[in-house]
Amino acid sequence: MTVQFIKDEKGNRLYAVIPYAEYFRMRLQMSGIDDENEEDWEDVPYESDEYDDVGIPDSVASIMDKENVSLQAAWRIYRGLSQQEVADKLGISQSAVSQLESVDSRPQKRTREKLAALYGCQQEQIALYLP
Repeated sequence: MTVQFIKDEKGNRLYAVIPYAEYFRMRLQMSGIDDENEEDWEDVPYESDEYDDVGIPDSVASIMDKENVSLQAAWRIYRGLSQQEVADKLGISQSAVSQLESVDSRPQKRTREKLAALYGCQQEQIALYLP
């Protein structure tokens, strides 16, 4: 196994960098799970719903990740709009758009429909949580 050490200015070892697979195996061992024994694994039932086939474009997901913004903000950025432009098109204030774009925002159905029409996507693609 390849190990890289990160040292301080005096040469004392502070950190060890190891391959992720080895780290994962060690974490499983520490938790008492034998990764080679399938009897230790729990079956988790799959629950499908009507939104299973609704996807989010990779470009939008990348914006969410790179800019650390909500899904609504990522769609706005992806479409090249400012918050003020969205506010003008929806007939609301810029601060209302800002609130819609908060990470914990759960827009109502009518708002999702308006945003979807504006961004050219499905309303199911606008919110990660649907009522």
